[in-house]
Amino acid sequence: MFNLQTIEPIDYLVIGHLTRDITPRGPQMGGTAAYAALTARALGLRVGIVTAVDANTPLEILEGIQVSAVQCDQASTFENIYTETGRIQNVYAVAQTLDLTLVPETWRSAPIVHLGPVINEVEPSLVRAFPTALLGVTPQGWLREVDVHNRVRACEWPEARFVLEQVGAAVLSIEDVQNDERRIEEMASASKILVVTEAAGGARLFWNGDLRRFRPPAVVEVDPIGAGDIFAAAFFFRLYSTRDPWEAARFATLLAANSVTRPGLSGVPTVDDVQASLIQVI
Repeated sequence: MFNLQTIEPIDYLVIGHLTRDITPRGPQMGGTAAYAALTARALGLRVGIVTAVDANTPLEILEGIQVSAVQCDQASTFENIYTETGRIQNVYAVAQTLDLTLVPETWRSAPIVHLGPVINEVEPSLVRAFPTALLGVTPQGWLREVDVHNRVRACEWPEARFVLEQVGAAVLSIEDVQNDERRIEEMASASKILVVTEAAGGARLFWNGDLRRFRPPAVVEVDPIGAGDIFAAAFFFRLYSTRDPWEAARFATLLAANSVTRPGLSGVPTVDDVQASLIQVI
C-alpha cells in the first residue's frame, strides 16, 4: 500500500481499479475510477481514489486527485472491440481485490462514496462501511466475469439485493444486463434509486415507484467509453447537492452526452462543460 500525497479530507471517494485500456490509439488509462474521479474534480470536489496500480500506470493524468493504491505486478488490462453487433471486451490481467483495509481512515467519512468495480475487484461488504455518506454504485464489474478465452461475459450477481438495498443510488447500463428487462425490474424493486443508461437513447430513472426517461441532445459520437462513469459521477454529485433525482439525471445526461464527442479521457468534462450543463438544468 502506498499513498502518492499526504492523505487529506476529501468530498468524493471512488473505489475501483484504474485500468490499462488497449485501444487503436495505443494504451491509455481507463476504468470507472479514472473517469469518475476526473469528472468529480471538474465538478470542484476534492477527490480520492482507492485502487491498485503497477509501475507503468500514468498517474500524472490524475493531477490534483489523491491516490491511495496497492502496488501490483500488472494493472487490470482491457481491450474494447466495437462491432456492428455490439462491444466485445477482452481482459488480460486483473489486479487484486479492494476492501476496507485499503481505505485511509480520513476518507471513511467522505460525504460521497462511489463503488465502481470493473471486474469483481470491489468487496461487496463495503456497502456497510460508509453509513454517513451518499453511497452510489456502478455495478457493472459485479455483473460480468472473464471466460477461459479472456473474454468478458455476463454473469449472475448473487449479492444484488444485498448491495442495492444498502446504497443510496445505483447506475448501470442496459448493456450490463444484456437488455434483460426482468433483471432491471428486480433491481429497481430492491433500489432506492436506480438509473439505467441506454447509450444514445439516454437514461431512465426509477424512484419511489415512478419511472421517467431523460433524452440526451443530439451529438456526433466519437467515443462512448467512459460516458456511463461520467454520468454516474455527475448524477451522484448533483443528487447529493439537490436531493432531487430528476434534476440530477437531467444534469448527468447533458454531461455524458457531451463526453462522447471526444475520444478517451479527453471526453471527461471540463469546468466550462460543467457550468454550461448547470445553466441548462437550473
